[in-house]
Amino acid sequence: MLNILNCFFRSPWYWLTMIVAGVAMEGVALYYQYVLNYGPCVLCIHVRIWVLAFILLGVLGLLCHNSRPLSILISLLTVVAAVGLTERSWMTFAIERNLIEGSCTMGTGLPEWFALDRWLPAIFEPWELCGWTPELMFGITMAEALLVTSALAVISTLLATLALYKKH
Repeated sequence: MLNILNCFFRSPWYWLTMIVAGVAMEGVALYYQYVLNYGPCVLCIHVRIWVLAFILLGVLGLLCHNSRPLSILISLLTVVAAVGLTERSWMTFAIERNLIEGSCTMGTGLPEWFALDRWLPAIFEPWELCGWTPELMFGITMAEALLVTSALAVISTLLATLALYKKH
């Protein structure tokens, strides 16, 4: 089983899976925003940015999968993205469950050189204040699903980095 995982993490399929998962996550978010009319909060926008990072890193990984040093570097960056996604997911979940005292403003806090909220407002502009997320299905909220997904992302990116780091 471990051998199969190692082969998967070293293959272009790993990077393609990352791209497809990221696009699916962004698609679900946009479906909830534009079809079901659940506007995103600032934390949701931050999650979208981390997911975009996964998509872009997946594309780079796919293009550079034959270069071991570049694959390791890109894989390390996916670990950083997974940790960032987990932190934002935890904050979203914790605010939703009143585990922490917090709220957010309507400003994204992005620097001028990275003003995605102004460049692509249809995707990265917050519409709502933080506090709750919609139910996806079976009583599972978006914040709960994000927390589980981000934890799986941390585990899989760490395993992939280890597999890429080991000699064949």
